Amino acid sequence: MPKGFTLWFTGLSGAGKSTLANRLVEEFRSRSYNVELLDGDEVRTNLSKGLGFSKEDRDTNIRRIGYVAKLLSRNGVIAITAAISPYRDVRDEIRAQTPSFVEVYAECPVAKLAERDVKGLYKKALAGEIKNFTGVSDPYEAPVNPEVSVRTDRETVEESLDKILSYLEEKGFIEAEASCRSGL
Repeated sequence: MPKGFTLWFTGLSGAGKSTLANRLVEEFRSRSYNVELLDGDEVRTNLSKGLGFSKEDRDTNIRRIGYVAKLLSRNGVIAITAAISPYRDVRDEIRAQTPSFVEVYAECPVAKLAERDVKGLYKKALAGEIKNFTGVSDPYEAPVNPEVSVRTDRETVEESLDKILSYLEEKGFIEAEASCRSGL
């Protein structure tokens, strides 16, 4: 059984953070690991209700996610976060406060995100119809040195998952179980 750690996904809306995080939850549960997912949308509904999208509110939301992830991981749980977390300084602040912090950057260009956006949010944001849209009219500060970077515009979900699992196994966060990978 692994010790707790925080697996922090960051990336633009639609980059695949939740998809990858949910698949990892399934994988870890199949290995009988204690795991919890802190999804950005769910946290906003249940823990950060009433916060807007100003920089201050976004920072507060991310700090709340970081605090809960730190509590979970120090108690032996794999805490997986899937929130845009647009500002590097707040992510770095959480990293400094959280032992066993692993940042995963789900990288995908805005043009590709707009292309595959079924809700049409990027199209509206690019047309100026949605204000404060991260990566379009609001900043997104990409990580400088994430532990793992996945290119969701070029890799399949399985390739990205394999990169993440390989890193976690190589660094001793989880036990190597090559047989589990075939099910991904």
